[in-house]
Amino acid sequence: MSTKSNDQGAVKKRNYTFPIILTLLVVGGGWFGISKYIHSLHHEETDDAQIEANISPVIPRISGYVTEVRVKDNQLVKKGDTLLVLDDRDMKLKLEQAQAAFTTAQSNLDAVRANAGAAHANIATTQASVSTIDAQIETARVNVWRATEDFKRFENLIKDHSITQQQYEQALAAKQTAEKQLQVLEQQKGQASHQVNAVSSQSNASASQIGVAAAAIKEKQVAIDDAQLNLSYTVVTAAADGKISKVNVRAGQFVNAGAALFSIVQGEDVWVVANFKETQVGKIREGQKVVVAVDAFPGHEFEAKVGSSSPATGARFALLPPDNASGNFVKVVQRLPVRIEFTNTSDSLIHLLRAGLNVDVDIHLDTYN
Repeated sequence: MSTKSNDQGAVKKRNYTFPIILTLLVVGGGWFGISKYIHSLHHEETDDAQIEANISPVIPRISGYVTEVRVKDNQLVKKGDTLLVLDDRDMKLKLEQAQAAFTTAQSNLDAVRANAGAAHANIATTQASVSTIDAQIETARVNVWRATEDFKRFENLIKDHSITQQQYEQALAAKQTAEKQLQVLEQQKGQASHQVNAVSSQSNASASQIGVAAAAIKEKQVAIDDAQLNLSYTVVTAAADGKISKVNVRAGQFVNAGAALFSIVQGEDVWVVANFKETQVGKIREGQKVVVAVDAFPGHEFEAKVGSSSPATGARFALLPPDNASGNFVKVVQRLPVRIEFTNTSDSLIHLLRAGLNVDVDIHLDTYN
């Protein structure tokens, strides 16, 4: 009898265990659910977030063969450091050709200027000759007038037989000689004026040639500048401070202009891009406090704030953005990229952050930095 009583008591005791456990589970689950609900009213979280940084591609501006690579993987570089050198022999030859063409054009310009100077001197000489002839013509006209007047007087006197026939003929000859000299001087003036016009035309042509030669000089100078610029492009330098990525180029390799060879990651300025669901972004505002947990540094929290949000969802920037007007429509929750900026720049681990690291983001909706 005693044995049966003990067994029944044990059964009754065991029956209290299940209700107690169930009650604890219900209470714990309720507490967990309520705390999560209250937390969700003041926080927005996502694990779809990564560290981002400025990445500058190293792109040669001219094509050529690589003669020297001066950097290696993961090397720190400063802005202006030489990264690689291309074969510059072709560019030096083009520069020499441009300089030779410039010298020839300069010689042509000097010759044209010399011709223009001679033309100007000829103009001055011929104009002086015209002025001299004009003075001679004035003198000749005076002589003609005087000889004509003398002839008129002798002509009246010969009628009265006051003078001899010889005197009359001498006056007539003097008149004719003066008229002939005037005619010759006027012909010489016409020839001199024609020469002035010819020399002026030659001077104008020389001036036009000076303009053409000067334009040719400018063109050759531009060719020299272009050749010097291309020669400078044979030395590829760093556009910014940072760390070199994997170097996929070797000496002797031919590279094309505009083709990215490797990259420089500017690790000093890093931020987080968090992709929140469209149902989460309604309360997110710029300046709200953010706590960032990086998978690479468990247990450490980085202080940050909401910097800005993208003007469109990530799908809109895809290579083939979705078009819901075509085919059957299936509603898919979209994500909006939000930029998170670190505020505690004195954090000792911030310089160890690398682009692409996964992070968890917790935005405090009620707190602003």
